[in-house]
Amino acid sequence: MRKEKDKLGEIELEDFVLYGIQTARARDNFALEYKKTNQFLINAIVEIKKAAAMTYQKLGIGDGEVYQAAVKACDLILSGGAKDQFVLDALQGGAGTSTNMNVNEVIANLTLQLLGRQAGEYNYVHPLDDINRGQSTNDVYPTALRIAAIRLLRELSESCSKLQTALQERENEFEDIKKLGRTELMDAVPITLGAEFGSYAQAIARDRWRIYKVEERLRQVNIGGTAVGTSDTAERKYRFGMIEQLRELTDIGLAAAEYPMDITQNNDVFVEVSGLLKALAVNLMKISNDFRLMNSGPYGGIGEIRLAPLQMGSTIMPGKVNPVIPEMVIQTAMKVMSNDYAITMAASHGEFELNAFMPLIADALLESLSLLNGAVSIFRTKCVELLSPNRERCKELLNKSYAFATGYTAKYGYDTVSRIIEELEGNTALIKKALEELTK
Repeated sequence: MRKEKDKLGEIELEDFVLYGIQTARARDNFALEYKKTNQFLINAIVEIKKAAAMTYQKLGIGDGEVYQAAVKACDLILSGGAKDQFVLDALQGGAGTSTNMNVNEVIANLTLQLLGRQAGEYNYVHPLDDINRGQSTNDVYPTALRIAAIRLLRELSESCSKLQTALQERENEFEDIKKLGRTELMDAVPITLGAEFGSYAQAIARDRWRIYKVEERLRQVNIGGTAVGTSDTAERKYRFGMIEQLRELTDIGLAAAEYPMDITQNNDVFVEVSGLLKALAVNLMKISNDFRLMNSGPYGGIGEIRLAPLQMGSTIMPGKVNPVIPEMVIQTAMKVMSNDYAITMAASHGEFELNAFMPLIADALLESLSLLNGAVSIFRTKCVELLSPNRERCKELLNKSYAFATGYTAKYGYDTVSRIIEELEGNTALIKKALEELTK
């Protein structure tokens, strides 16, 4: 066991534990047992610490041996090591300070071990004086969230592109299948199944473009701005070197914010990103629900398409198969929409120079991105690419409907055609015959 002390008192920690007293206090204070801080966010914070260590090495500031070992410690974490040392719940007070300290302490203690020292010997490597040098949670945390979000946005944009392609392929494949259009769930003019899928593809194409473009909003970062954007404790050479180093490490075209205090105070960019994710969720829900309706039956519903049977649908009704993938996508969309509301509320509470609710923003945004990445990919591979058309049913429903009569209104007028439909009580064959006789 080892003892660590702060102004609040002393805590005993197991020798193998790499986090320190600040993390231990936060773990007890925020013991929601909800879920851990997002690993994408943790990794992005570690990259920032690595970039800082490399920058100080290049500038010759501080102990070069310490920073060399700190870089190795960061690499160990980024390669998957020490994951069990990041123990904090996602939701926490303090604007993310506890998560930043968790990372600082783990890196410091790993660095100590690499230098042949014991964990907790902070007179040699200090979590704040060395690992957090020239930084604040208030510039580290938002910068890390931007880095993590950009990476997930790039994945999502690519996933949407693949879904768009899959829908366009179905559009071409189904272009000759005539079917009944529907407005307000009622029979409407004839369309093709291909055109329907083409419309879905267009909606996803817009989502893909919006998601691709919004990355630009996230590239401006406030790293080097420290507590409130005024760069207290951050040396000028460090600020400029840090951005360059972070660009190189992340392969993202990050730029120093023209007005760091703005980014420290305001989180409307994350609201904007979340809003675009909500737009994608809306389209995914709409398409998925259409699929559920078109697949309904197999004998008591619409039955114009057949979704691939993936698993048993009932523990009591033999042979029943449910549209499980569209249902999963719809639930994902609902979760993304609820996350968007949470982000909206959290961002609106950024009082004065800092938003205390950044942990909720980070957790909700990264969760939405991860959920959508999974849902879009699964929807494509297990639903869109595997479904098949029911040509006979499309033809049957189209032939049963008197929607074709719309084509006669330009010549005979709405009232005349409507009267014929009403007099013949919707009998398709008789309506068609009566309208054709009018043309003679």
